[in-house]
Amino acid sequence: MTEGGFRLLFGSGPVDLLVISPHPDDAEIGMGGTMALLAQRGRRVGILDLTDGEPTPVGDPPRRLQEAREAAEVLGVCWRGCLGLRNRAVVPDLEARWLLAGWIRRLRPRTVALPYWVDYHPDHVAGAQLGEAACFWARLSRSDIPGEPHRVQRIVYYYSIHLRDAHRPAFLVDISKTVATKLAALRCYRSQLDPAVRGPDVPVTAEDLEVAARYWGWLARTTHAEPFALRTPLLLKDPLATF
Repeated sequence: MTEGGFRLLFGSGPVDLLVISPHPDDAEIGMGGTMALLAQRGRRVGILDLTDGEPTPVGDPPRRLQEAREAAEVLGVCWRGCLGLRNRAVVPDLEARWLLAGWIRRLRPRTVALPYWVDYHPDHVAGAQLGEAACFWARLSRSDIPGEPHRVQRIVYYYSIHLRDAHRPAFLVDISKTVATKLAALRCYRSQLDPAVRGPDVPVTAEDLEVAARYWGWLARTTHAEPFALRTPLLLKDPLATF
């Protein structure tokens, strides 16, 4: 197998958290505030876009990559790359697993964040399946995957703009101190989220996402929050410290 069409936007590994995003802007929509919060606290956060997100009504590949680079710099993440899979055709096949597992080995994240496994967009569903398979492959010995085996300790799932299935998240992250940073990163995606550029078919705006963050914050008695899902339960060694 080959390295495919991977493009490094900036940075170097390793990372503490790797956010796998089907398209540029999915990571920021789902957990931009959380990434900014972790970066401010000294954690190394990386974003790996599976595709460049094109074609879209007014975008093009160079513009999308530039927007992704600008947004990542606003958030303060330390690494961003694009795996080079084809937009609207993400499939968790053997070659894609091999490619993604190789980057998980290079970046060696303790935690991987994937799109929620139930979603309207087929690329998001396939991205969750691909990420899970690649995390498994990354730990295998005696394989031709580049790099040394690496075991991801925890997989978490973030929600995209299709929030109909986000009514019972496993946990919320308080982003009241970083919501402004999240919105600034989202506004970098002018070709996708700015009605003045995209036109009337814009799927969501930064303002829409601020309202969603306020809703999740209201549930947790803070101003803004982001929801996350888990497939496996958390082990709490000190429940009172958490609750």
